[in-house]
Amino acid sequence: MKANEEEKVRSRKNEQRGSFHHDPAMIDPTVRIPPLRSDLELLPVSKNGVDLIYIVDSQGYMDQPLVLGKPVSALLPMLNGHYSVRDIVRDLRRYGADTGETELQELVMAFDKAGLLLSPSFQQRREKIEERFEKRKLRPAVCAGVSYPANAADLRAMLKRAFEETERVPVSFGRIRALFAPHIDTRVNLSVYASGFRHLAALKPKRVVILATSHYSGGYHPLYNGLPYIGSHKDFSTPLGVVPADLKAIRDLAAVAGQTGLSFRDRAHRSEHSIELHLVFLQYMWSHPFAIVPILVGSLEDLYYMREGDTGKKVDAMTRELGNRYAEDDETLFLISGDLAHIGKKFGDRQSANSMYDDMCSYDRLFLGSAARGRADELLSLQAEYDDAYRICGFPPLYTALQALPEARGTITGYDIWDDREQESAVSFCSIIYSDGAR
Repeated sequence: MKANEEEKVRSRKNEQRGSFHHDPAMIDPTVRIPPLRSDLELLPVSKNGVDLIYIVDSQGYMDQPLVLGKPVSALLPMLNGHYSVRDIVRDLRRYGADTGETELQELVMAFDKAGLLLSPSFQQRREKIEERFEKRKLRPAVCAGVSYPANAADLRAMLKRAFEETERVPVSFGRIRALFAPHIDTRVNLSVYASGFRHLAALKPKRVVILATSHYSGGYHPLYNGLPYIGSHKDFSTPLGVVPADLKAIRDLAAVAGQTGLSFRDRAHRSEHSIELHLVFLQYMWSHPFAIVPILVGSLEDLYYMREGDTGKKVDAMTRELGNRYAEDDETLFLISGDLAHIGKKFGDRQSANSMYDDMCSYDRLFLGSAARGRADELLSLQAEYDDAYRICGFPPLYTALQALPEARGTITGYDIWDDREQESAVSFCSIIYSDGAR
């Protein structure tokens, strides 16, 4: 009997080897620690002269942001999936630290409990969160209280000031068909938003087809492989109320989803800001009822190398569908959510944004020239030629919209650059009004 029990213990230890568990007492110190999640944002901050690391989870899997002191945060580079507790302790002792295995185990497990590590327990947590979201009928606001006020009165006051303080750009329009506008944090610049949205104030469309950058769909691999478009049946909520989904239009698109590469597994919408930030402007300006067709657009980089490939065929099918249904529909407005260039160290460049400004601005001028002419083909050629060196996140939704609206021509109403000096990075953004008669 005793021999059998000992064999069971040995078996359990063997099962534990190569895995990661919640109970620190069960961690094999020779097992590699799961890596730190790559989708976390690590922001250096200083408080009262003390250097800290502020950890932000844009995906919302952590219960709250986490602040780490410098000694603890120094361990983060070693959480890369290649080191065990014993490896780290051995290295620390080489530099005079006396951290023990048990102490480090407890710290690592605290990281895991907070949701920092790409561990089995985190995978389970993430799946539960995503499953709950998919079952919901309402997509709640995620930017309220962060990018804009959570209080409706304060939000209206903020938008009122933005429209009053933004100079009106004199333009000549025919029928307004679409607006390309930013989705950069509204705290950065409201005037570029207002410069475009103010031209929609007198419109009363019953339907808004929203084509918006999907920032997070790549993190759901392989869920959206071969699926460049992600729709949702959900209504969207903001502090200004609930915007209903146009279920009839969505059912029509769902009927041809196999040809267009459109998924309705809408997890990518959960923490995405690119649609929500546009909705608050529409809700502020309009009092008439309207419904939305919310579609996120993932990376279309396959088009740079093979225009006639699988992605190209699906994009063509989607743009034909949207064009045939809505290009000439006076009750439909297209809203395109995207920013322009992303440069500097935050986005993977070795040099700071300051050293890249001139090249970025030159590229933006080329991009915006083609965009204003409504030339989707030119935009694609430009992106392919430069291999998207400037990370134009607005290209996928804008290319889709211009393919669906071949007669649209644009007028640029605003352009600016966010200089993120702390992270030696920058983002450019603009607004363009599209109409049948823009000159």
